[in-house]
Amino acid sequence: MRIAEIYKSTQGEGFLTGIVSAFVRASGCNLRCSFCDTPYASWQPEGDDLSVDEIITQVNALDCSHVVMTGGEPMLFAELIPVCDSLQKAGLHITIETAGTLYLPVACDLMSISPKLSNSTPPEASAPKWHLRHEQTRHEPEVIRRLVADYDYQFKFVIETPADCLEVIEYLTNFPEVKRNQVMLMPQGTDSQHLFKIGDWLEPHCHDAGFVFCPRRQVEWFGLVRGT
Repeated sequence: MRIAEIYKSTQGEGFLTGIVSAFVRASGCNLRCSFCDTPYASWQPEGDDLSVDEIITQVNALDCSHVVMTGGEPMLFAELIPVCDSLQKAGLHITIETAGTLYLPVACDLMSISPKLSNSTPPEASAPKWHLRHEQTRHEPEVIRRLVADYDYQFKFVIETPADCLEVIEYLTNFPEVKRNQVMLMPQGTDSQHLFKIGDWLEPHCHDAGFVFCPRRQVEWFGLVRGT
């Protein structure tokens, strides 16, 4: 399994914000989001091919009760199944960060699903092949339904403009089984100033619409740096 980084940090997004965790970042992605903040795991993937035992050894050395499998897209790798099985047997709480386009029968305590809205599609002028591929594959409703049926879940949508909020509402009409209090809207941005600007109007919108506002605390705490 190609791994970009394994590190210890504090979760900054979602229901487990504030929990010190081990992060395992898979390198490789089937999508190419225009706003991707980890290009070293997607647009220009880098890292080392590690065995399941090597991954588990590095995670255990971090001495955390929670582990987050993230990326890139960890669901690309069949090795995720034995990795999560081993982590579960060790008694760790497992969160998997996924775009919800691929399914693997993995051990998982919290499936953190981040569906990609139209704002994620890269410009055709600068990335014509990925523009088409991303747009064709960013939404896989049957995968979403299976993840929701099989796991405890949270949804996280990246929001840049009020139009994105309308798209979220339209998106969710196809998934009546998804509970709104498990849907988070988080501002798009890689610096605190931009996040706060969007958050000023997004937070009250979430309150009115029954969603959960999700600030990106790791950007506020650490800035956009690796290993956080």
